[in-house]
Amino acid sequence: MSLDWIYYAISWILLLWHSAWDAIGVPDDAVVGTNWAWILAIIFLVVTVRVILFPVFVKQIKSQRAMQALQPKVKELQEKHKGDRETLQKEMMELYRKEKANPLMGCLPMFLQIPVFLGLFHVLRRLNPDKSEAGKTLYGWTVDQFNSASQAKLFTAPIAGKFGSTAEELSRLGANGTTVKVIAGVLVLVMMLTTYLTSRQMILKTGWAEDPQQRMIQRLMLYGIPLSLLVSGAIFPIGVIIYWVTNNLFTLGQQQWVLRKFPPLVTNTGTAKPGASRNPVQPAKSGGLFGRGKAEAQSVVPAKPVNKALAPKPGAKPANPKKNRPAKRQG
Repeated sequence: MSLDWIYYAISWILLLWHSAWDAIGVPDDAVVGTNWAWILAIIFLVVTVRVILFPVFVKQIKSQRAMQALQPKVKELQEKHKGDRETLQKEMMELYRKEKANPLMGCLPMFLQIPVFLGLFHVLRRLNPDKSEAGKTLYGWTVDQFNSASQAKLFTAPIAGKFGSTAEELSRLGANGTTVKVIAGVLVLVMMLTTYLTSRQMILKTGWAEDPQQRMIQRLMLYGIPLSLLVSGAIFPIGVIIYWVTNNLFTLGQQQWVLRKFPPLVTNTGTAKPGASRNPVQPAKSGGLFGRGKAEAQSVVPAKPVNKALAPKPGAKPANPKKNRPAKRQG
């Protein structure tokens, strides 16, 4: 199956935003060696994609809440069918179908962005100034736009350059190998950190899943993907890493907004229950990127004990118990 339609779509959005910033007159900064019109075009490619995918993101949050509410029932099934994995899986699939919860919905927004990522990767990797005119005008580009993009830089490092660029590639781009490695290396570390934070933010707010498969997926999202970027990041063009970091920052802000507006209900034992309304504790609105906000809960003041005997003061005469006895009833 040809992916040309993805390359055309990504190129169209990228060129549209670049033309807009160019028309506004966003200047190139010669002091720091940055072509801001192209950098902003990549950033607003992220904004365009995230606006389109916002309804999917809302469905993702709702699905995660539904999965969280089902955890007590999942735990019951695990206890009931302990040792019978096949029956357990059937019962759990039936439960998810009945309650209209989709375990894969949590990964859907990320999967939908994979074509965008691959499209941008392909488009930026082609920015070779030595290409023929026919190669430069592919996917709706003009020769001038292609040449401008191939010369675009972030802090003097070309957006088409990457940490693992060969000497020949750096020569074609007119780039310094040390500069490209430093800029790309820093961006890869930022990409890893923000990827970790997006997963950690959601897990801390919604809690770890009881289902072993769901918990495994959470661990993969939290640790596996960020660590894999340490290796794969070496082949990503700088422009693609800018896209990834911007996308992560967008996700952090979007998740924080949704979690503040629709905080998950958590009981005083810290476990979410479907329809829980008794002693709810909601995450505080002051939770930061690391999800360590204080919980908003009503403070419980212990009642003072009633009829508590007071200790006698030093030197006081002991009370006469006879005086305190009730009088005998006559007759």
